[in-house]
Amino acid sequence: MIYPAFLKEGDCIGVCAPSAGVGDSLEEFETSLDVLRRQGYEIRETAGVRLADMRGGTAQQRGEEISGLFRDEGIQAVFCAAGGDFLYECMPYIRWQTLRRHPKWLVGMSDPTSILFTLTVKYDIATIYGYNAGEFGVPEFAGYDENCLAMLQGRLPEQYSTQQYLADFERCDVRDTYWQTPEGSVQMQGRCIGGCIDVLKDVIGTKYDHVREFVRRYKEDGIVWYFDNFSLSTEVFYRTLLQMREAGWLRYASGVMLGRTLFPSSDTGMDYGDALAAALPDVPYMYDVDIGHTRPSVTMMNGAIVHAVCEDGRGSIRFELKP
Repeated sequence: MIYPAFLKEGDCIGVCAPSAGVGDSLEEFETSLDVLRRQGYEIRETAGVRLADMRGGTAQQRGEEISGLFRDEGIQAVFCAAGGDFLYECMPYIRWQTLRRHPKWLVGMSDPTSILFTLTVKYDIATIYGYNAGEFGVPEFAGYDENCLAMLQGRLPEQYSTQQYLADFERCDVRDTYWQTPEGSVQMQGRCIGGCIDVLKDVIGTKYDHVREFVRRYKEDGIVWYFDNFSLSTEVFYRTLLQMREAGWLRYASGVMLGRTLFPSSDTGMDYGDALAAALPDVPYMYDVDIGHTRPSVTMMNGAIVHAVCEDGRGSIRFELKP
C-alpha cells in the first residue's frame, strides 16, 4: 500500500469539482477554505469549482481537471469540492496512469467515492473519505473535521463515537448516538475499504471493479468494509450486499461497518440490522456508526489497517499505516 506524503505547512491543496460545483454555497465554501488556510496551506482551484451547477463542467473537463492537479508538482493533495450525482460521467476521462505515477492524498466523500475507491483498489494508493473541501469549519461537525486534517498531517488520532448526531439539518433533529451490533460488542481489524454504497453498487462488474484482485492481495490482513448509506432502502441495501457477495467483494471480509442512513426507508418492514443479519451471517458487523452523511462523522482511510471496537453502544476507530 502506498501512503502519499503527508501535508506540512506551506503545502498547496488543489481543489476540483469532479461532481458538483459549489456556486450555490459560496459563503460556506469560503469558510471551509479559511480553515485550511489557517492550517498554513495554499489553495488552488480548478475552473469548475465555483460553478452553480450539479456538474462542475463537462465530463471531459472534470476528468482533465483532476488529472491536471495530480500532474502538477506544485500541489501536494487534491480535495473534491462537493458531492452530487454525476461524478461517474467523468471516470473515462481521468488519466489514471497520471494519478498512479503522482500519488497524492485524494480527499472527498459521497459521490467522489468512485475515484477514491478505484485509486485504492486498482493502484494501491491510500485515500481519505470523510469530508469534501467545502465542509470544514461547519459548527454541526463539532470538531470532527479536525481528525481529517490530523490524518493528512500524518497523525492518526483514535476517533470515538459521538454523544449526539444531527439526523436532519433542516429540522435540526438531534438524536443520541448508539452504535449497534447483534451481540452487544464486537471488535474487528483489517484492510479498510469502502465509501458511499449508493455509488459503490454502480461499480460492481464494470471496468473499474478491481475488488477481487484487491481482496486477494490483502487477504492475510482481512478486509474491513465500511458503507456510508445515503438513501438506499433496506431492500436495495440488502440486495446490494448479496450482489457484492456474488461478485467476490466480501471474500476475506473480517468485518463490516455501516454508517447511519440519512434517508432511511423500507417497503417491507425490514430494517438495516435485519438486512445485515440476513446478508452477512458469517461476518462480524456493526451499524449506526458515525460514518457518512449524518454529522458529525469520523474520517476513514482506504487502504490502511483499521481497528474498530463497539461495546454497549459506544465505539472507537483507529488506523495503522501498514504497507
